[in-house]
Amino acid sequence: MQDQATSSMAASSLPSSSERSSSSALNLEVKEGMESDDEIRRVPEIGGEATGPTTSGRNGGSTTGTAQPSSGSTKKRGRSPADKENKRLKRLLRNRVSAQQARERKKAYLTDLEVRVKELETSNAELEERLSTMQNENQMLRQILKNTTAGLQEGRK
Repeated sequence: MQDQATSSMAASSLPSSSERSSSSALNLEVKEGMESDDEIRRVPEIGGEATGPTTSGRNGGSTTGTAQPSSGSTKKRGRSPADKENKRLKRLLRNRVSAQQARERKKAYLTDLEVRVKELETSNAELEERLSTMQNENQMLRQILKNTTAGLQEGRK
């Protein structure tokens, strides 16, 4: 019962996307509804303290939310349900950020491909026009050559 209350309390302490953008610790000018790259990549601490971006992804020795045994010599083997829930929520947030970045990379890649397709289509059209012109010129030259050789043969007879 206490474990369920702890996990629901941890889930409800997560800031929504609007709260994250409005309670920014950075003093950057951000457009309405837009978050900076640092805010998007930052995974908030579940314990309510915003420590900023972390590089290792670990708590740094913080023991907020963990149950300490009464005797100093015994150590708890597994993680508490609250720690597991915190870890799961942080992982979900990291996955969301990563998925958003992947979507943005894909969109940029597709935009570049579309630009390249337009360039190649233009180049192809120019080459087809040149090919047509060359074929017409070649056909005319063959006709001239045929007429000239026919005239020379008649002159010899």
